[in-house]
Amino acid sequence: MKVNIVNIFLSLFFFCSKPRFCFYPLISTWLNPYLCGVQKLSLQNLNRLSTEEFRQAAKIPCIAVLDNVRSMHNVGSVFRTADAFRLEKIVLCGITGCPPHREITKTAIGADKSVLWEYSPSALEIALLLKKEGYTIAAVEQAVKSTPLHEIFWGEKPHVFVFGNEIDGISQEVLEICDLCIEIPQAGTKHSLNISVAAGIVLWEFAKGYLPLLPSSA
Repeated sequence: MKVNIVNIFLSLFFFCSKPRFCFYPLISTWLNPYLCGVQKLSLQNLNRLSTEEFRQAAKIPCIAVLDNVRSMHNVGSVFRTADAFRLEKIVLCGITGCPPHREITKTAIGADKSVLWEYSPSALEIALLLKKEGYTIAAVEQAVKSTPLHEIFWGEKPHVFVFGNEIDGISQEVLEICDLCIEIPQAGTKHSLNISVAAGIVLWEFAKGYLPLLPSSA
């Protein structure tokens, strides 16, 4: 309501004034955020951790495994999501590209330097190893017995989320040893979501219960 009043006032003022020029949209854009209580934060206001602080900070009990992800841009995007939600690490498997790489850095915007990662030639081997260490192995895939994301109860165990190839999805051998298979419900015409989008959605659903509990630093 305040914004509408400001716009009406400024419209009348500039309509009655000469010359009118183009000052109205500039002043209106500048005043509205203050009057309606919305103002963008600067990078300094966000008060993010440094790379070294991030490395030392507490993490959520979660690992992302990329199983033969082809696109370097998708890999970089998952790095950025992993940084945002403070994942323990990312495991890059099979043909998945590894840092340093120009295309990964382009979408990771430095997160490839903050997030811990490792490479494994086999997603199956790393999934079996982490399963022995007590992690719940969760495949993000469309499958016969998949569970809709909004119906998942996470429990208290640490989780590994496996994301697969853009065309073929997760390897069948990996699916067979997973503890659960998660599907993101869709209502449109397309068969699937981009892997980096799916990772963002699923990792946020898991992380949102942990993030308020994390200290701001190590």
